[in-house]
Amino acid sequence: MREPSAALAGAREPLVPGISPQLYGRPEFERIAAMIHAEAGIVLGESKAMLAYSRLAPLLRDAQCTGFGPFLDLVEQDGALKTRVIAALTTNHTYFNREPHHFEHFAQAVRPDLVAAAMEGKPVRLWSAGCSSGQELWTLMMVLMGPDRSAAAKLLGRDVLALASDLADHAVAAARRAAYPAAALEAIPEPLRKAWVRQHRESCEIAAELQALVRFRQLNLLGPWPFTRQFDVIFCRNVMIYFDEPTKRRLVKRFAEQLRPGGYLYIGHSERVLGEALDLLEPAGPTIYRRSAP
Repeated sequence: MREPSAALAGAREPLVPGISPQLYGRPEFERIAAMIHAEAGIVLGESKAMLAYSRLAPLLRDAQCTGFGPFLDLVEQDGALKTRVIAALTTNHTYFNREPHHFEHFAQAVRPDLVAAAMEGKPVRLWSAGCSSGQELWTLMMVLMGPDRSAAAKLLGRDVLALASDLADHAVAAARRAAYPAAALEAIPEPLRKAWVRQHRESCEIAAELQALVRFRQLNLLGPWPFTRQFDVIFCRNVMIYFDEPTKRRLVKRFAEQLRPGGYLYIGHSERVLGEALDLLEPAGPTIYRRSAP
């Protein structure tokens, strides 16, 4: 294992207050930043040095490494450990009914056509790309089914499926569990909660009928996508804010190509569609885009 020389260690300045530069300094942070950018397209500025330290320190202790330099050497040799590092550095902050204007638009402008298509026997496909721990996904599925369980029963028997994917396997596992503190679901309109949420004391579980409509996958959005079918709706919100501009442009173009003509892309409130994707997408509302007809 490489150790910093005494001369180098002595010359180092602390990167994070209170953290020894021999343990974690600028060279180690730059290695971490380069790795997360290469693997996931995420840009870590120096202001994120403390965040990176706090998220990786438990993994360093588990690996029984004495410093971040030896730990990163180990990461380069261990693919499973690298996956854990990438997952730890991925931000998974989300909540139910986030950016509600998206779900209102979906309910009013998109859902009626999807329901009609499904009832005609056509496949309906949705994708929560960067699903985190599932709050966006389950909000979307509740809105799709609507508050009337008897009306939804016909739709549940049709060819309707959603894909939920995330880079972090622990996030995918949390979304798959579909269980949350009761307080977390208070942002969901009450009629939808009554129809699709099962409460057990202080915790809640998403109804089994909705869970049956979802397929989960650990997926790096910058890598190959193991599917060919186009989607009717793609939600990818507050994921691209961590990417540099060329990565954003490439990813949005891929999303556009993965939408069927007339399909919808929903992105985060601070994100924009730029570059070649503008040839394929037209604005349909605030941070909502519709795939143009060919």
